Amino acid sequence: MKGQSLVELLLAIAFAGIIIPVLFTGFLTSRDGKAQEAKRLLAIPLLKEAQEAARMVREKDWNTFSVNGTYHPVVSGNTWSFIAGTESINDFNRNLVVSDGADSSIKKVVATVSWSTPRASSVASTMYLSRYINNSVYIHTTANDFNAGTKTGVTVTNTSGGEVILGAGGNADWCAPNLSIAALDLPKSSAAKAITAVYGEAFAGTGQDSSGESLVDIFVSNTHPPAASINTTFDGYKTNDVFGEVGFAYIATDTNAKEVVIISTANKPFTEVGYFNAPGSEDGKSIFVSGNTGYLVQGNKLWNFDLSSKAGLRPAVDADGITLAGEGKAVYVVGNYAYVAIEDNSVQMQIIDISNLSNMVVVGQAIVNGEDGQDIFVNSSATRAYLVTKSSSSQRELFIIDVSTKSGNRPIIGSYDTNGMNPKGVEAVTNNKVIVVGENAEEYQVVNIQNETSPVRCGGLQINSGIFDSASVIEPDGDAFAYIVTGDSSAELKIIEGGPGGSFATSGTFESSTFDAINSVTFNRFIVSGDKPQQTNLTFQVSGADVNPLTGDCTDITFSFVGPDLTSNTYFATSSAIPLNTTGEYKNPARCFRYKSFLSTSDPTQSPALYDMTVNYSP
Repeated sequence: MKGQSLVELLLAIAFAGIIIPVLFTGFLTSRDGKAQEAKRLLAIPLLKEAQEAARMVREKDWNTFSVNGTYHPVVSGNTWSFIAGTESINDFNRNLVVSDGADSSIKKVVATVSWSTPRASSVASTMYLSRYINNSVYIHTTANDFNAGTKTGVTVTNTSGGEVILGAGGNADWCAPNLSIAALDLPKSSAAKAITAVYGEAFAGTGQDSSGESLVDIFVSNTHPPAASINTTFDGYKTNDVFGEVGFAYIATDTNAKEVVIISTANKPFTEVGYFNAPGSEDGKSIFVSGNTGYLVQGNKLWNFDLSSKAGLRPAVDADGITLAGEGKAVYVVGNYAYVAIEDNSVQMQIIDISNLSNMVVVGQAIVNGEDGQDIFVNSSATRAYLVTKSSSSQRELFIIDVSTKSGNRPIIGSYDTNGMNPKGVEAVTNNKVIVVGENAEEYQVVNIQNETSPVRCGGLQINSGIFDSASVIEPDGDAFAYIVTGDSSAELKIIEGGPGGSFATSGTFESSTFDAINSVTFNRFIVSGDKPQQTNLTFQVSGADVNPLTGDCTDITFSFVGPDLTSNTYFATSSAIPLNTTGEYKNPARCFRYKSFLSTSDPTQSPALYDMTVNYSP
């Protein structure tokens, strides 16, 4: 019993040791909490008083108020003023910290009241005060607003209520094609089968049979209109496809031991320097070169081969190649993926991951209409594939395919019926247009794909001899052309110009009309609404200026446009504060104001767009 009593005593002592401190702490906390709450209730009126003082100082003298620093409010006559530093009021410390806001017309003000007993604590608030309670804005948003400005290489459209986009890349209209440019008769009598082109030069494969040249090098002058002439030729093979780059041309042939022939074009006469011998006996159908790797479609195989050297027999990189779902018809490479048009009624397009050159892998496909795929084109951002198939009496032949994701079954965004034409080639050109060429019906068709879900014909040509391939070129001066090879034995090469209403220039500027604020004001910031697709850019500069001393207004004055560092060498990339400056040609505050937009693209099928410009200013 004594042992039991001792245990009970120890337990009671332990329990008391736990409970008593808790009760004591709770008692102290309760007392402390009440004291803290009392201090907080006293601090809040001091905080509100500081807030009101800040507003009154702002309204009385912005120049004094807007200097960054730590202040406290003091009564000065019948109003408030600021004095530097923190003030003590009984047991409290109070200050106002003024710092920069979003632009020169806005200041951030943090008011704080703090105390140290019974525990260190504080209350605070943040305000954003503008120079004037009601800043003003002017807005450009409609087509009329933008049309009042100066346009260089840009145009104003009204697709979304008024916007500035890149303008014409040429002097004609893709949607109104004509054959006014002189055609060129290629050597011998065989019909041309393939063409590739770069600025100033085109390579045509005319060896559809033994009566034609394997390769014809064509010089194209940068005149208006351009003139085409034969530079030189190369013969010895039946050509099915051709690919050209600086210094070399590649032809896909029917020759069993040389399905690809590599031709040096650096000097005349052209000379054969290397070749690729694909396994098997099928003909080489389509050739594409990307970097130091060549890609060949042969039968139901896709091969890649090494081009780090062009000389001699070029080895395969992926020794097994890729077995396709059917006969390959055309290959197009962008980045780490190859896209192949398949002559098969179950799968019409396949996507191959080529990031590991020694182990290419099929990752995606498209099933469109059950007809054989004939040609494929992929935009430079590798988000869209344009596929044409053989003619169908019940199905469409042109398909826009979403390839922004590469794996699995890729969805069809839109499709188009060529109305009896049997397509042979497809190419996306400038300003949301696609050219489809082929045989029968209307052999040259221009399709407007601005609304990708509903492509529509906007122009075309009847060329009864048929068109077998096309290639487009944008010249440095912005002119855009399509080169086509036809079955016309006396004028196989034809050149068709594209441009306004059809093409995007690679760059352009828009300078706004002048805004006259009537009086000198401070321009605070501009807010932009725009669109920048991949591989496009949209930047800005601003300019404020004094009035013309002769007229007393904003007519006939010079605007000096600057970027964020007050020089003409920098640009604003997005909505920004407008710099202040009182010296030099650029002025802010000022009465007169303009902005300038700079638009550019490296993808001629895409344009940035300026939708709205809002400029905030204060008297």
